[in-house]
Amino acid sequence: MPECPELHLAGRYINEACGGVVFSGGVERSAVGRGPEVPFSSEAYRISAASRGKELRLTLAPLGPGPAQDLVFRFGMSGSFRLCPAAQPPRHAHLRFLTAESPPRALCFVDARRFGSWRLGDAWQPGRGPCVLSEYQAFRENVLKNLEDKAFDKPICEALLNQKFFNGIGNYLRAEILYRLKIPPFEKARTVLEALKDQEQARRKKNPSLTLSKKLKLMRENPDLLELCHTVPMEVIAAEKKLLDPDHSDNYAAFKDWLRCYLVPGMSSLRDRSGRTIWFQGEPGPMAPKGQTSRKKRAQLKADPEALTPKVTTRASKRRPRAAAKPPKPDTEEEEEADRPRKGRSHRRRKATAASASPELEVPVKARRSRRTPGRRGRGAAPAV
Repeated sequence: MPECPELHLAGRYINEACGGVVFSGGVERSAVGRGPEVPFSSEAYRISAASRGKELRLTLAPLGPGPAQDLVFRFGMSGSFRLCPAAQPPRHAHLRFLTAESPPRALCFVDARRFGSWRLGDAWQPGRGPCVLSEYQAFRENVLKNLEDKAFDKPICEALLNQKFFNGIGNYLRAEILYRLKIPPFEKARTVLEALKDQEQARRKKNPSLTLSKKLKLMRENPDLLELCHTVPMEVIAAEKKLLDPDHSDNYAAFKDWLRCYLVPGMSSLRDRSGRTIWFQGEPGPMAPKGQTSRKKRAQLKADPEALTPKVTTRASKRRPRAAAKPPKPDTEEEEEADRPRKGRSHRRRKATAASASPELEVPVKARRSRRTPGRRGRGAAPAV
């Protein structure tokens, strides 16, 4: 799922690819796009972009008279932008902005899974806190002054997904941040952050006259959780190879090498209370969900570009063939846990099969039905035709 680095890189891509390009005409929308029609048309206009957290704002600015039009996008699970020939648009292109060139090109909002959306206007979504990338100091203050909020009663891994306080953090970033600090994902958020607040106050008392450069140096050498919420996304943005760039999709392997915890073989995983998978190393913490068995990521022989989204295996796909005389013994506790509910159903299925296979049981049932039929007819039921 796109997080703040991807939104920032998408904005950079649009500004670089469309900086000197003139667009013309109206905005084309697909029939299944999750957003309104865009009531904008101009003979000549330019497009620019800016991101904040998990949102991206597109500005359509006419080169002549007329008001500009703003749109704010959320990328959902698979949103992105592509500039391509208008005659060959990518699949799942839900908005298209056509250039004035001949032949024209199109800037397309592409979203295969259709969780992304857009709305008209320039306002960011209400309720979202300061961006961890572009508004770091305001983000930090917003968290530390609101530690009494009920959001921090939850485990730290769940609190990190609350966009009211951690605008821009998503699933892979929270795993990487907690892993680097060796914080159990299911430790209470307030416990983690109050300790951080105490450390900050002690640091100020010890060094009341720290200059900005010295503060930045301390931040790089001994980062805390809130500082990593800023610096870890910056690593993705500042990488030598353009990770997750639309024009460099083959760099997925480089992004995978950058990951230290998320989807990395040998790491454990659990589902939080919202159903999202959190990857971690070591103990999960005191607020870990009851009844779950921690799963470990197994090494893959070949990098899979689809592996950004963890594959969910259904119970039906795990069922053993009926022809198997004796099922193999599970290798791990995870497989044993998955098999337990299936045994009860198999037992009931065998009993039902045995009952239906007995010819003696079927005759009385039919006989009883035939005896009841005349009685119903006698009470005024319509005869069978």
